[in-house]
Amino acid sequence: QAVVDFERLGEHAAAFQGHDVGFCCLGTTRAKAGADGFIRVDRDYVAQAAELARAGGCKHFVLQSSRGANAQSRFLYLRVKGEVENLVQAVGFDHCTIFRPAVLLCKRQESRPMEWIAQKFLGAVAWVFPTAYSVPVEMVARAMVACVLQPGKEKVKVLENRAIHELGK
Repeated sequence: QAVVDFERLGEHAAAFQGHDVGFCCLGTTRAKAGADGFIRVDRDYVAQAAELARAGGCKHFVLQSSRGANAQSRFLYLRVKGEVENLVQAVGFDHCTIFRPAVLLCKRQESRPMEWIAQKFLGAVAWVFPTAYSVPVEMVARAMVACVLQPGKEKVKVLENRAIHELGK
């Protein structure tokens, strides 16, 4: 494990050397970092990490994005997620797998009351419609590993929430 300063990511290029696969689940919230901070973390840091990984020999990059990601969206969150998807694809990996999960079901150390309420509600909905609105983070992790162990022939593969559930079983 290498600890890096994302504000000086270029100084940590050695940490990105010699890896065949890169996994990126980096992100923050607008509430926590402000709009500029959100863009810096969710787009700029991720894109720079992808570039360093590719320069270091990474062949398959796996990116966690979001359901509804769209570089043309009027909503900041979805627009930034769409922009970073485009930037990562442009890096030129042999394989790039983009995960677009719905609401992530997980326990957090920090307090996010509205997210907690949504998770409780969606957790209950998941009993009836398990792949519709949410996905447990453990399932996303299993699906990410599976996509690397069973790579397809596609250069870029986008997995929506239902496909994440199927691959993560």
